[in-house]
Amino acid sequence: MNKPLDGITVISLEHAIAAPFCTRQLADLGARVIKIERPGAGDFARAYDTRVRGQSSHFVWTNRSKESLTLDLKNHDAMAVLSSLLQSADVLVQNLAPGAAARMGLSFEALSPKHPKLIVCDISGYGEDGPYRDKKAYDLLIQSESGMLSITGTPEDPSKTGNSIADIAAGMYAYTNILSALLLRGKTGQGSHIDVSMLEALTEWMGYPLYYAYDGATPPPRSAASHASIYPYGPFAAGDGGTVMLGLQNEREWKVFCEVVLGDAGLANDPRFCTNALRSENRAQLKLLIMGVFARMTTPEVEARLDQAQIANARMNDMAGVWAHPQLQARQRWQQVGSPAGDIPALLPPGRNNRYDYRMDPVPAVGEHTESILRELGLDDAAVQALRDAKAI
Repeated sequence: MNKPLDGITVISLEHAIAAPFCTRQLADLGARVIKIERPGAGDFARAYDTRVRGQSSHFVWTNRSKESLTLDLKNHDAMAVLSSLLQSADVLVQNLAPGAAARMGLSFEALSPKHPKLIVCDISGYGEDGPYRDKKAYDLLIQSESGMLSITGTPEDPSKTGNSIADIAAGMYAYTNILSALLLRGKTGQGSHIDVSMLEALTEWMGYPLYYAYDGATPPPRSAASHASIYPYGPFAAGDGGTVMLGLQNEREWKVFCEVVLGDAGLANDPRFCTNALRSENRAQLKLLIMGVFARMTTPEVEARLDQAQIANARMNDMAGVWAHPQLQARQRWQQVGSPAGDIPALLPPGRNNRYDYRMDPVPAVGEHTESILRELGLDDAAVQALRDAKAI
């Protein structure tokens, strides 16, 4: 079946997570993604860890379905190869150090006159202008600058999220902006310049806490796994040592929760708990009441009673629990993809479309496609060897 981005070629000067996550999703939709890597070691994210049969967990997650071309971009001959690739490319993505791409002549302003249909997407920590333009940015630093750390964790200790949420946010906005630019080019025939900032991406995701603290109001407190402003909403222990996550959204659910789950319909009208604001204010007292009831039940019994009351609930899975999740298994969301160390499982992209299947091709080895791409550009054995001798590839 035809995929949405069949025929689209993406050149990516990428490392770490934000840009690779963006371009992997373009590859999922059928785009040809040529990943430019350093000769030898390649993308430094390849060495983050060795948890996937000796390969990096970060790398195998964000780099399937790509072609790896090694180029030393400080070498004139390597830049000539890149220039040849750009002649037929649709999109250039880069998340190099601030200003590095521009110094190599790879800014939109430099490329657009020669390649008017080219879409150039620059991903950086803070954007291409402003006082923070030249600051280096890593995921934890952006979580700090965006206020994420101020609302995540316990009252005593701020905590970063367990995944690279700033990188993921930037990668998602780069991905959707590129799709939008491709649609626009279909109407105008013109390429676009996209400037994606990690700070702006994650700050957008901070919308509710920001508005909660609007106009000098008190910001939401750090409340561990509980909701900062809705209660009961979070983890509760059962009598067998298990943990159940539950969430109430409105007063109708609160009344049913009291009657069916806690077995005390009259509690719904207790003046300490009769509104969400009061329940949140008096959460310590309410937690004791809930825990007293749950302590007499096993985890399955608590879940059964919550299901009977149609109260949203979930188990607190660990990673092994997610790998074996019955819902993901039932919907056949895991698929094998190749890698330099053999087949590994990969989650199909979210969103099932009846008109096409996602591309799920192997994770490349460093420089695996260098020779085939150079031959495609018309280079013969002698020319390829000359590039090797010059250490350009």
